[in-house]
Amino acid sequence: MTNAIGGYLELELRKGKHFHQDALRLNTGRNCFEYILRARGYKHVWLPYYTCEVLLEPLHKLNISYSFYNIDNNLEPETLPSLNRDEAFLYTNYYGLKSATLKPLSSHYGNQLIVDNAQAFFASPLPGIDTFYTARKFFGVPDGAYLYTDARLDIDLPQDESFDRMSHLLKRIEYGAEFGFADYQQHEEALCHQPIKKMSRLTESILENIDYKTVQLKRIANFNILNDALRDSNKFVLNLNDSVPMVYPYWSNKGTDIRRLLQQQHIYIATYWPNVVNDNSLENLLKMQLLPIPIDQRYGKEDITRIITTIKECITN
Repeated sequence: MTNAIGGYLELELRKGKHFHQDALRLNTGRNCFEYILRARGYKHVWLPYYTCEVLLEPLHKLNISYSFYNIDNNLEPETLPSLNRDEAFLYTNYYGLKSATLKPLSSHYGNQLIVDNAQAFFASPLPGIDTFYTARKFFGVPDGAYLYTDARLDIDLPQDESFDRMSHLLKRIEYGAEFGFADYQQHEEALCHQPIKKMSRLTESILENIDYKTVQLKRIANFNILNDALRDSNKFVLNLNDSVPMVYPYWSNKGTDIRRLLQQQHIYIATYWPNVVNDNSLENLLKMQLLPIPIDQRYGKEDITRIITTIKECITN
């Protein structure tokens, strides 16, 4: 495509670099997963009960069988199944805080390990381990994902287009989060059953515009403020180490009540993952009781203090 000269002015974005410069740039995380499955020729995959249901989409599409495994209180596999040569084991780097778990798993499974770093954008990939990332869990983009793999599909991928999936991002700026939420839901639904494509030019431009160092420092600072205030009432024992987390995972028996009170204060907390069906399990408890508190680069100490005040009001009553 030849760049035009003159005419109306365009949206101005800083021309920087991608954080994951050496990765394949695709349209969605689930399609990164599909790429791995197709390129490796896996026939069976082990994945955690506690994970996003969209990962089942490529498995169903490719007619690949799968089994679930449980995690423990440290968000690590309870047991490690033996694998045949045509099987893979997928592990989710929960909340971006479980990178230390990846090396033992890679030693155990070698290149049959698949790492889902959708919640760990800033975690470095391990050499030789298929690893994928989802940009929109960390940044205001309509789509976009990164994949590290030494397996290649011999296909010509079309480039995605994102201009018609931007309305929720624009409406949030103009009118606020509530006004754009219906659009957000529609755009999330539109990402289902998409073919594997290259990342769109629009998403690439936005991701090249981000000050990644500032983002990392802001997330770490917000996490530490929350942990200093809430660690004594958090059922998780959290250690940042060198991680840059996606959220602050706060686990409380009063999770449902806290979520309701936060929502009344226009503080919105996601649920990971409502599709989990594993009665009387840790996974089901986490679905109901875990609060993934936002710590992202939009917020400062005043915002985080507002969250802390609301939570402490609930747990002390």
